[in-house]
Amino acid sequence: MAKITSLNTKTVVKKRTKKFMRHQSDQVTWMRRLSGSKGSWRKPHGIDSRIRRKFKGTIPHPSVGYGSDRKTRNVMPNGFKKVLVNNVAELEMLLMHNRRYCGEVAHAVSSKGRKAIVERAEQLGVRLTNGGARLRAEEDE
Repeated sequence: MAKITSLNTKTVVKKRTKKFMRHQSDQVTWMRRLSGSKGSWRKPHGIDSRIRRKFKGTIPHPSVGYGSDRKTRNVMPNGFKKVLVNNVAELEMLLMHNRRYCGEVAHAVSSKGRKAIVERAEQLGVRLTNGGARLRAEEDE
């Protein structure tokens, strides 16, 4: 069976790929030990904080303007959006939308259930991102 391709032709543009840096995270030693040199983003709350007041020359804040285009938000590099699949019934919902969405077999699904999902996906023409995971090839005897 031929590989299913996505209908999405628009290129995905990320406005910002770097993480937002927490204020003074490069200076405080305990923060460097915990989470690398950048620190996880926390909004500044100080009453006199230049960063909170967004003075010129301060570090950038996360804001609405950094959001992705709605048409390409959550789109993977293969052009599909991902839907988590726990059983065959959930997979059949993707039948009508198999050119926009692809399935990903959930982590907790057993190998028997996984095998059934992969077989049904081939019949329906639904693409799976991790279709070959945890499936052993039968031994030739």
